Amino acid sequence: MSLRILITGSNGLLGQKLVAALRDDPEVELIATGRGSDRTPLTLEDRYRPMDITDPDRVREVITSTRPTTIIHAAAMTNVDACELDPPACHRHNVLATQYLVEAAKEVGAHFIFLSTDFIFDGLGGPYSEQDTPAPLSVYGRSKLEGERIVMHSGLRKWAIARTIIVYGVAPGLSRSNVVLWAKAALEKGAPIRVVDDQWRMPTLAEDLADGCIRIAKQGATGIFNLSGPDGMTILELVQQVGRFFDLDTAIVAPVKSDALGQPARRPPRTGFFLEKARRELGYAPHGFMEGLAILKEQLHATDH
Repeated sequence: MSLRILITGSNGLLGQKLVAALRDDPEVELIATGRGSDRTPLTLEDRYRPMDITDPDRVREVITSTRPTTIIHAAAMTNVDACELDPPACHRHNVLATQYLVEAAKEVGAHFIFLSTDFIFDGLGGPYSEQDTPAPLSVYGRSKLEGERIVMHSGLRKWAIARTIIVYGVAPGLSRSNVVLWAKAALEKGAPIRVVDDQWRMPTLAEDLADGCIRIAKQGATGIFNLSGPDGMTILELVQQVGRFFDLDTAIVAPVKSDALGQPARRPPRTGFFLEKARRELGYAPHGFMEGLAILKEQLHATDH
């Protein structure tokens, strides 16, 4: 029995990496979904279905007509400050949409894989294991924790939660950048930038996250898995490492405390994940940050030509 994997958010960064990894996989029948038309680089044609995850009728129609064996729910409202400023929109995209998808998944008996975040934690005790108790600080963090709970208490036959931390990578036509591309672009401009030195993270290469999700799908794994990069650093250190890697002047970078930025949403100071469970049970082997930057550089080079 081959796997029929449906991806939500296939036009996003993780979605595009999942599509790239699965589109020619002989073991997988791929169904990609996203808002509006297919924006992946090589058109998927009849393997793509437009699906607004906030429309319960459309969600049910797409899932019951395609009958996936596995759903990887990668679509979400992930702009933390936008979520803080518009809680109803955040609730629609991250909570209600998850409820609609879970209900449809139950109907077809699909293995449901939900993407979550380190922002479900308050950042006072990081790095975190899969068993640690969540305590979100933001509307976004609370919405993703609510999504997790919907999945856990849904009565789904098989579910998994994949938690991750700042995902970076290159994909065409994205509506939002990510911290590594932002840092590179800002350093290239050469104008002074302020970067927080009191937030500690483990940045995740998008390809690694996609690989972890596919391992969960192919192994039919259930439960919670931490899927991040292996290297921890402050956001300031991250920006400095990007600068050194691309041979850019980091003297323009001024360290600043989170409070000084006046962002609407509170961020957890120190997250990070223990990855032993994913390594042991899934064979997950993420790239180090420098290796990730080398992969990203190669991809940027390829898109320039």
